[in-house]
Amino acid sequence: MTRTTQAQLVVLGGGPGGYSAAFRAADLGMNVTLIERYARLGGVCLNVGCIPSKALLHIAGVIEENEHLSELGFSAQQPELKAVQQYRDQTVERMTTNLSAMAKERGVTVIQANAVFEDSQHLRLTQADGDESLLGFEQLILATGSRVVELPFLPNDERIWDSTDALQLSTIPPRLLVIGGGIIGLEMATVYRALGSTVSIVEAANQLIPAADADLVRLYQRDNNDRFDIRLNTRLDSVTAGQSALNVTLMDAQDNAENADFDAILVAVGRRPNGDLLQAEKAGVNVDDRGFIGVDEQLRTNVSHIFAIGDLVGQPMLAHKASHQGHVAAEVAAGESARFTPMAIPSIAYTHPEVAWTGLTEKDAKAQGLNIRTAAFPWSASGRALASGQNTGRTKLIFDADTDRLLGAGLVGAHAGELLGELTLALEFGASTEDLALTIHGHPTLHETVGLAAEMASGTITDLPNPRAKKPAPA
Repeated sequence: MTRTTQAQLVVLGGGPGGYSAAFRAADLGMNVTLIERYARLGGVCLNVGCIPSKALLHIAGVIEENEHLSELGFSAQQPELKAVQQYRDQTVERMTTNLSAMAKERGVTVIQANAVFEDSQHLRLTQADGDESLLGFEQLILATGSRVVELPFLPNDERIWDSTDALQLSTIPPRLLVIGGGIIGLEMATVYRALGSTVSIVEAANQLIPAADADLVRLYQRDNNDRFDIRLNTRLDSVTAGQSALNVTLMDAQDNAENADFDAILVAVGRRPNGDLLQAEKAGVNVDDRGFIGVDEQLRTNVSHIFAIGDLVGQPMLAHKASHQGHVAAEVAAGESARFTPMAIPSIAYTHPEVAWTGLTEKDAKAQGLNIRTAAFPWSASGRALASGQNTGRTKLIFDADTDRLLGAGLVGAHAGELLGELTLALEFGASTEDLALTIHGHPTLHETVGLAAEMASGTITDLPNPRAKKPAPA
């Protein structure tokens, strides 16, 4: 007979959304059981995503900085691959160990198992040894995340990678092809180029990072045209696995074919939610054809005692979105009246230079028919950027032309993502051009470019020619 246990609140998935939900619910006095299929908490983000990739990008950034310093007469050796791997693993280990300690401190019961629905009140758990049991719940928060999109026509070959494979750094291929010019593809291209690969990037759309504004991406691409072989409006048609190389056929927008050999291929064409893996129909939870689960502002599914958060509930698929949704779902489950209604969710490509945005992009605002105006400050006029050798950059603000209210912001440049905190807060508070322009920013800093862009919009700029300056009356 299958044994059955009971829990007040179950959280399914131990990633940033799941553990945030579990810890918040425990802090509110709930009895919480957290189910995670892997041995370590943290999900994709901590184990094979955000954290290891940022550790590697930090090293890539140091290498990039050394390249700049070499122009000034400094020299540094390329790091050993084993040391890079150890740094990555130590970073992940510190964070996952901390999560386990916090779960124990809060009294959260952690069970390692795969889980699917048995019905609307029970999950069927399968542990690594095949042992099965039923876990009943009063309330449930689904936080099972997403998985990489696979290209079914590719051969089964160890030289064809997804992002998890790429993070292993098992080898540094002399010739690497990256399929997909989104954030994940460009970040991994940045790492492997810094470590010695010659990298080609293929993107089916007409720009890299399709979600971002084209003017920002053009600056990024201009700074990287000599680092990568970038092919836009190009698709992967076929791959033949040879003994010494992977032979690839690429097709451009006019269906012209090109053949080339590569030593490894990274497929980074996106992720899909795991809603289709839960057997949710047994619980009556609606899952659409793409695997997404619909929720309301309180993160409730169509079954009122079952919540869903993170990648399961739609774009953007970002850890910080999942964490905040986890807090809301936990608070609602505990009887509070929380809602998830953010004005903005920041996005960052941790490339060199970084590309970052928050709120509405210019193209999204135009698509919504909004009457907007924009103001941009070039980092070539920023003292801090120039002194740091990081003058490729721009800070752009997007305002409602009728109300002067900030609608969004986009940046490209070194550490651009660090500037989104002020801008996202400004969006949440409904800041205007004047609010930002009159805020005194430290000098010389990169975040000073936010205030200077606002001064461009308000007509008070003195660091550049002022297009709204008044002309003196004729004598």
